[in-house]
Amino acid sequence: MNKLEALDWYILIGTLVFIVLYGTYKTRKNTNVTDYLKGGSNARWWTIGLSVMATQASAITFLSTPGQAFHDGMGFVQFYFGLPIAMVVICLVFIPIYHRLNVFTAYEYLETRFDLKTRTLTAILFLIQRGLAAGITIFAPSIILSAVLGWDLVQLNIIIGVLVIIYTVSGGTKAVSVTQKQQMIVIFAGMFFAFLMILNFLPLDVNFGKALEIAGANGKLDVLDFSFDFENRYTFWSGIIGGTFLALSYFGTDQSQVQRYLSGKSIKEMQRGLIFNGILKVPMQFFILLIGVMVFVFYQFNSSPLHFNPTAVKSIMQTEYAGDYEALEAQKKVLEEQIKSKQISFSRAQDETISQQLLGEIKILNESETALRVASKALIKKAVPDAETNDKDYVFIHFILNNLPTGLIGLLLAVILSAAMSSTASELNALGSTTAIDLYKRNNQGRKEKHYVNMSKWFTLLWGVIAILIACFANLFDNLIQLVNIIGSIFYGNILGVFLLAFFFKYVKSRAVFIAALLNQALVIALFLMDKNDVINLPYLWLNFVGCVTVIAIAIVLQVLVGGGGKDKEKQKVLV
Repeated sequence: MNKLEALDWYILIGTLVFIVLYGTYKTRKNTNVTDYLKGGSNARWWTIGLSVMATQASAITFLSTPGQAFHDGMGFVQFYFGLPIAMVVICLVFIPIYHRLNVFTAYEYLETRFDLKTRTLTAILFLIQRGLAAGITIFAPSIILSAVLGWDLVQLNIIIGVLVIIYTVSGGTKAVSVTQKQQMIVIFAGMFFAFLMILNFLPLDVNFGKALEIAGANGKLDVLDFSFDFENRYTFWSGIIGGTFLALSYFGTDQSQVQRYLSGKSIKEMQRGLIFNGILKVPMQFFILLIGVMVFVFYQFNSSPLHFNPTAVKSIMQTEYAGDYEALEAQKKVLEEQIKSKQISFSRAQDETISQQLLGEIKILNESETALRVASKALIKKAVPDAETNDKDYVFIHFILNNLPTGLIGLLLAVILSAAMSSTASELNALGSTTAIDLYKRNNQGRKEKHYVNMSKWFTLLWGVIAILIACFANLFDNLIQLVNIIGSIFYGNILGVFLLAFFFKYVKSRAVFIAALLNQALVIALFLMDKNDVINLPYLWLNFVGCVTVIAIAIVLQVLVGGGGKDKEKQKVLV
């Protein structure tokens, strides 16, 4: 594995230091709640769009997504199909209401429609799921740097968390927004150069078209799956239905995103920013997945590890099963040579019949290699039951460290860390804001503006410490990008349902909604646990749809049967 050269260190450290200092300097004069929590309400649409995109595109995106495509192909992009639909709905329904009521957080609106306890419940549900997610977004880059430098994971979690805390606590929402523009520039540049380098590393006979043909023959370009098979986690229908509800919940009710567009200069700027994100997000994810597919093509001509997780490999090599693992590695080397030979023959073939025959043979060889990888995971689990056998999150970082030139390695590491910092900063900013406004200020009114700004900073710092602690105890779960989406799916559907009840079901009152939300959250958690233990088959994306629909249904039934709180009415001004 390559060690970082001086140029890599300069680029990596220089990028991170610039982001921290720039964010702190640009927002050093925030003195009131509006400036600190809403960035002065003067952000333009491109800042909003990039900030929204950077908040969602954490380090997990750039770690896990290429590895997901390497193993399973492009089908994961279907997860994002519902996002543009959600952007339109939020622009038409959510933003006008938030803007009219001039709220600091999404949950303020729920008190104007229902009551304080409903606002408090949804705020707490948000704090739980987003606090967990913030820990994971810190943990993700720690895995990378531990692989690169051999440093202790706990130390890395602390370093990364502290860097984010410095400018987020100092500058609030505006610090997050202004730094995210710089971070997105670094991210786009790094991923673009990585893609070009992969194409450059392929044999001269293998152009981009040939590379796509190789990937397609091995099922890596199968984007659309119209089946209703719940065994398949990512289908067109789960993306359109479950993905739409997840995106509605995330962008419409999650304060880490709501706070990004509440900083907009006007309602038009907010809407344009979200539409910009809706237009660009799916192509961006498609491109990141395509990078993973190109990594697969690259390894058709170059040697790759049997298992990409170096810690798991090191663990099994210290057991009595080391010889069995080495035997699998020897079989893989034989297959690699055969695949490489067939691929070279394919790249030079002029006859279409011969080309198709070679592609068929290559597919069979790759299936054999996949079987070896599965066998290696089973062997590792047998030898070391506590070992993490998932290696999707290590595929892209292995490629970066072992194949990219000096300088570009530092840039790609800066990409991943910039993504981690941007996402974590938004989360901490939102966690601090929600705690300060929905829990503290609502119950401690009459203080000076400076007091609430200081309390927001203290709450942001507190959540930063909590996120670091969560990161220190985090473990890989299938893969990181799925873990974050699973956490969100458990809570988001319920919260979205409460908001939809507020928007569209005016006859449903506070008591029915509050009880329904509690019952429904328990139901969704139970469904997730039953799916995890194979009692039922319900992929996590569907939890968003189920959670949303069931909380609406339960609330309506409760309203009909027992009634609830006849004093609800829309107020023109939020009481905070």
